[in-house]
Amino acid sequence: MKWLNTIRQPEDLRKLSMEQLNELAAEIRQRIIEVVGKNGGHLASNLGVTELTLALHYCFDFRRDRLLWDVGHQCYPHKLLSGRHERFDSLRKAGGVSGFPEPAESEYDLFKVGHAGTAIATAVGLARGDQALGLDRRIVALVGDASIVNGLSFEGLNQAGLLNRQFLVVLNDNNWGIAPTQGAMAEYLAKFRTSTLYEEVKQRAQRVLSCVPLVGKPVAGAIGAIRDGIKATVSPHQIFEQMGFMCVGPVQGHDVAHLIELLQLLGGVQHPVLLHVHTNKGQGADFATAEPGRFHSPRPFYIESGGKVTIQKGSGKSWTAAFSDALTELAAEDDRIFALTAGMPDGTGLDKFAKAYPKRFLDVGIAESAAVDMAAGMARAGLRPIVAVYSTFLQRAFDQVFQEASLQGLPVIFCMDRAGLVGGDGAVHHGFLDVSYLRGLPGMILVAPADEPELKAALRFALRQNQPVAIRYPRADVPEPMGEAPPFELGQSRLAHPGRDVTILAYGATVSHALDAAELLATDHVSAQVINARFAKPVDTRMLANVLSAGHPVITVEDHSLAGGFGSAVLEAAQELRLPTEHILRLGMPVDRFIPQGTRAGQLAECGIDAAGIAAAVQQELEQLRTAPARAVAERNVSTLHVSPTPPE
Repeated sequence: MKWLNTIRQPEDLRKLSMEQLNELAAEIRQRIIEVVGKNGGHLASNLGVTELTLALHYCFDFRRDRLLWDVGHQCYPHKLLSGRHERFDSLRKAGGVSGFPEPAESEYDLFKVGHAGTAIATAVGLARGDQALGLDRRIVALVGDASIVNGLSFEGLNQAGLLNRQFLVVLNDNNWGIAPTQGAMAEYLAKFRTSTLYEEVKQRAQRVLSCVPLVGKPVAGAIGAIRDGIKATVSPHQIFEQMGFMCVGPVQGHDVAHLIELLQLLGGVQHPVLLHVHTNKGQGADFATAEPGRFHSPRPFYIESGGKVTIQKGSGKSWTAAFSDALTELAAEDDRIFALTAGMPDGTGLDKFAKAYPKRFLDVGIAESAAVDMAAGMARAGLRPIVAVYSTFLQRAFDQVFQEASLQGLPVIFCMDRAGLVGGDGAVHHGFLDVSYLRGLPGMILVAPADEPELKAALRFALRQNQPVAIRYPRADVPEPMGEAPPFELGQSRLAHPGRDVTILAYGATVSHALDAAELLATDHVSAQVINARFAKPVDTRMLANVLSAGHPVITVEDHSLAGGFGSAVLEAAQELRLPTEHILRLGMPVDRFIPQGTRAGQLAECGIDAAGIAAAVQQELEQLRTAPARAVAERNVSTLHVSPTPPE
């Protein structure tokens, strides 16, 4: 790493020649491939944005100026250039470098960014805030991986066009999100980019720019010359220009010298500017450019002699694969099934369904709200739409889940992958709120299967309902099946393991941890009953009355926040039934602390919801109950002593 080792801060870039910057770009790619190969992470997007990141840091001082990322997973080159090269081997590990912008790591990171569509609107807020405070700081919003089609991006553009100051949006157009970009806007840009006109525009841009002196000529005049020189007969930017932006491009995103020339001109323009940059996702690695979707966020991988790349497989079958198989099988039985996703057919497992039933599948791009509204329309028309989405991203569509599904009482099925702790992606992607925000919606049914047979049974159940149903499952391998899964019946739990000393009431994927905890407890002669709750709404009240009347501790376990989650639902149900609650202990994710990146196993242990943590909590609760009578007697004696009247003298 001849040049990368010399970069302590971004200003060190300005000491390098253009030839050396290109060599540095190659080193950055090598470093990213090396670390992601060991740790997993987002690969193709970061390889594609390397020269653009170099050029931005060369032309701006982001200790003072503002750089906002959209999406955050394309920030690896930025991290390597802003003082984190030496620590980069710890990427996505516990206590290491986050895979997303993280203000706690560096002054160069302004926001923790995990969701798409946020940068432009947030940048407008910064721009107006700086103006109000009399601060003169330049602002750049780097928009990539198809997040420009997100509704919030257009809301931000609508506001940005009203600014009377410097404001630069860089559109990193690579024709991909996690999957190929979807929608009319994407096709509009793609048609221009793949035409011969694009090459003509690039050549004109180079010629015009070479004739514009960087000093000695007013910047506004220079920009006008560039715009006139590269204006296409059919501009792909009319929509942006009508929103108040001066548009430049598209330009080649892997020519660092050309990018620096443009950014030096555009960086001082006192007017909103959109720079359209075309990059190749996976640039610099043939295996990544050949399969950008597969190498968007791969597991650890290794490159064999001859260049073949092998991605490490998990030890078992994933919940995502189990969902994919179950849904594809059920679709053969029920032609009402129609599957939708928001830009991630691979991540949700719908790629298999899409190949089998292309006319019953729709990828709407990064537009979760639109996906839910479309599903509601399909449900009203008589279909059984399945919205497959990560739990954290369904948060973006909460109002649509309320207005178009719950309020209408429509049978939309939400299949929430990555529910709970997600491992290396950390706090920006944990699905820790879905039970909380969905449980309050009238008519919503909340289900969590414990193994693969139950997942298929849960889908069958959901297809029978005439109201919305949400099914959650984690980013993990499915556990060994508990046997045949009896059909799901509304609000009915299932006995997973008999016992007499304590009841562990587990929801969803935590059932397997509860069963392992029961085995650990048995070695200490504690007999633990394990109940597979199946439902967080409605809770099985008959079961609850039985276990609470037994007089022994009841431990609820969930891979979700304790605030408003499954344990809260159990407490509320017990209170409504006038059942005793003093022996209910809730285990789950902490309420007021975000869990950072690391392994999922480590995160479960940190939250005390792995087998060892559950067993330890049970032992502690039983110990407190054993000592409670003696403690109560002692407290009564102390109380009597304190209230005894003082004898008269």
